Amino acid sequence: MTKELTSGAKKTRSRQNSRKITIHQPPQTENDMFTRLCNSHLHVECVKEHRFYQPRKWRFDYALPHYKIAVEVEGGVWTAGRHIRPQGFLGDIEKYNTATLLGWRVFRTTPDKLLTNSTILLLKNAISGSFCTPNCDFLPEK
Repeated sequence: MTKELTSGAKKTRSRQNSRKITIHQPPQTENDMFTRLCNSHLHVECVKEHRFYQPRKWRFDYALPHYKIAVEVEGGVWTAGRHIRPQGFLGDIEKYNTATLLGWRVFRTTPDKLLTNSTILLLKNAISGSFCTPNCDFLPEK
């Protein structure tokens, strides 16, 4: 019997008769810095790899399910990663549009901006439903 690990959240064991048993393990959120930041600064539950659409098995990188707020971390911006290649880009459009139709608000960020005050402030404003003054950290400068 051989064991094969894929994507950290899934273990697959192959048997000689080619039958596969898939065991889904929840992602480790207690050691994840972003989920801890959301809990301590926003006082909300943050779920890593939250599955929001079962038919397609789509997940958000992070979600605040109570508020239907999602955070997607777009990697590979400078290295021609999956999110900017044609198939990945088109797949993301379909995923984000479906999420919007289901009532989710999807915020996109990059790995270097995820653990910043501006991201936490953005989520805080999204939760409260208010839009702060033009001096917000998450707004682009003129």
